Amino acid sequence: MAQNEYDLMVIGAGSGGLTAVEFAHKLGVRVALVEKHRLGGDCTWTGCVPSKALLHVAKVAHTARTAQAVGVSVGKPVVDMVQVRVTVQKAIADVYQHETPETLTAQGVDVFLGEAHFLDSHHVQVGESVLTAKKFVITTGAHPFIPPVPGLRDVPFLTYEQIFDNDRLPTHLLILGAGAVGVEIAQAYARLGAAVTLVDIAFLPAEEGDVGQLLQTILAGEGVNFVAGLATAVSHTHNSFQLSVENQTTGKTETIQGDMLLVATGRRPNVAGLDLEMAGVAYSSKGIQVDDTLTTNVAHIFAAGDCIGGAQFTHLAGWQAFTAVRNALLPGKSKGMPKVLPYTIFTEPEVAQVGLTAVAAQQQFGEGVTVLKQDLDRLDRAVVDQAQRGFIKIVVDENGRILGATIVAPRAGEMISEISLTMQHNIKLRGLADAMRPYPTYSMGTQLLAASQATDDFLNSIIGRLSLRFLR
Repeated sequence: MAQNEYDLMVIGAGSGGLTAVEFAHKLGVRVALVEKHRLGGDCTWTGCVPSKALLHVAKVAHTARTAQAVGVSVGKPVVDMVQVRVTVQKAIADVYQHETPETLTAQGVDVFLGEAHFLDSHHVQVGESVLTAKKFVITTGAHPFIPPVPGLRDVPFLTYEQIFDNDRLPTHLLILGAGAVGVEIAQAYARLGAAVTLVDIAFLPAEEGDVGQLLQTILAGEGVNFVAGLATAVSHTHNSFQLSVENQTTGKTETIQGDMLLVATGRRPNVAGLDLEMAGVAYSSKGIQVDDTLTTNVAHIFAAGDCIGGAQFTHLAGWQAFTAVRNALLPGKSKGMPKVLPYTIFTEPEVAQVGLTAVAAQQQFGEGVTVLKQDLDRLDRAVVDQAQRGFIKIVVDENGRILGATIVAPRAGEMISEISLTMQHNIKLRGLADAMRPYPTYSMGTQLLAASQATDDFLNSIIGRLSLRFLR
């Protein structure tokens, strides 16, 4: 094989691309990785890693500020945003050290930094190099979506691509978008000491109503103001933003002022600039078109993760990229669309979801759906942690099959995993009740909820009713 000829070329070195080349290398094939910016992608540099580092710092400040309520006096915390930035950047560096070009090269992966342009379905130009590959996996990720609000593109707003490099605590942070990113940043900056206003049509609009209502109440208690409405205009004068909002509650247009503006209104697939049409690959602004095995309309070209549209999660991108490599290099093909997809919003408390929401399940299955819900005030661990505001909700069909779950709790992201595993292996609700958990843990809430329903189901069964007669 010539120097620039490869069995597999991966375009895009975010979480999906890194997973893809690691798996391909283990299979013993010659693999090239092409990245136009930095290895690690959004997750390492502008997403998961820095946001969770910032949330950690904010939690420390919040804990110090509220410590007196439990008998600990530490004084009012003083936030040094320059040092906060250093802490966030250190977290990025600590993760990145394991995924540098030098690290991958030492492992046997050829790394090319530069924009990839398809010349045809087997040749790609990167800078002055022309590379050839038998198979391709495209994992180019996504970029911030900027809504067409009049004046917005004329003002110095921030997105998730810049906010984690910020070293100034704003007096009043304005955030367009109350989805996962907007709400996480809102809580973090409020805990660091800024006034924060969120603007969107709803609080966590993609989640169930009871989730959004509870989180809105909790964050309001921490100083986050929410305005239900749509931004109609933006201007910037004398270091101040003026945000005009059509308030859905009052029906009036109001102007909100702040000294920093974050736009967190979603992301769109990175498909432009690849010259995909030269390879004959079908795509649109909504993403690269693939079938359920992640194969494009060109049989040897696959795509995975954010660039194909749909749900955008780091763990999904990695899972799909692994599957795409498997389908590209090994006999047969596996499904690239997961049957079970959990995700977490890392506020405090966390919000975790898997499968269908209660509303979606009822719409799809009708009266055969049962919604089980337990508030955290009945869970001992939540009581001792003073974290009773939350709930566990599990949706089952008439046969006890779990259709979905929603958890709002301090460790919801960890709790949802056992339900995901249960759903993946078609274990019914009773299975959640059978497995013992240590006491006192948050996961006991899942067991208690399942056990209570299993008991009711037994007592309402023929055998259960006969058993009760025997006891009498």
